[in-house]
Amino acid sequence: MNSSAREQQWAEWMRSAMKGDTQAYHRFLCAVTPHLRAMARRRCDQFGAPASEAEDVVQEVLLAVHLKRATWDTDRPIGPWLSAIVRNKLIDSLRRRGRHVNVPIEDVIETLEAEEQGDGLDRMDAANLLQRLKDPQRDIVRSISLEGAGVRETAERLKMSEGSVRVALHRALKSLAALYRSETREDE
Repeated sequence: MNSSAREQQWAEWMRSAMKGDTQAYHRFLCAVTPHLRAMARRRCDQFGAPASEAEDVVQEVLLAVHLKRATWDTDRPIGPWLSAIVRNKLIDSLRRRGRHVNVPIEDVIETLEAEEQGDGLDRMDAANLLQRLKDPQRDIVRSISLEGAGVRETAERLKMSEGSVRVALHRALKSLAALYRSETREDE
């Protein structure tokens, strides 16, 4: 099936879905997801983002499609609408993460100095700030940021959706930053 025929089929399914046909919506999502994944991978490669970023972008795109499907003009092709969502979600992701350069540790190991042995106050300060968060934010930050668990693993353990874990993590980190700023101002 050529891309034009494929997109026409997607558009038919989406129109039916917008009228309440859940089976058509399921067919649409199953058919479009591999295309979105390939597009996200190409765009990640194009913009120098890690390939691992593509799956997060796909999940955000699927959520946006679900939430914003009523904004699609049914008289227009669906392909450009989907492409715009992928592009926008990738840009959002890149902005959130900032520009990072990954350098293998082997390339710089000789230039690294031994870590200074602190008196443990920094660790206690971090633990103090963390205790001021509410559950489940505290558990999420501890799991992902301190223990290195993934979003999916944390979501399963806490019986939450991955999206809810991401939102809670974002809010928790924002709260921690505000707490840290307020405490450092008090110390000055």
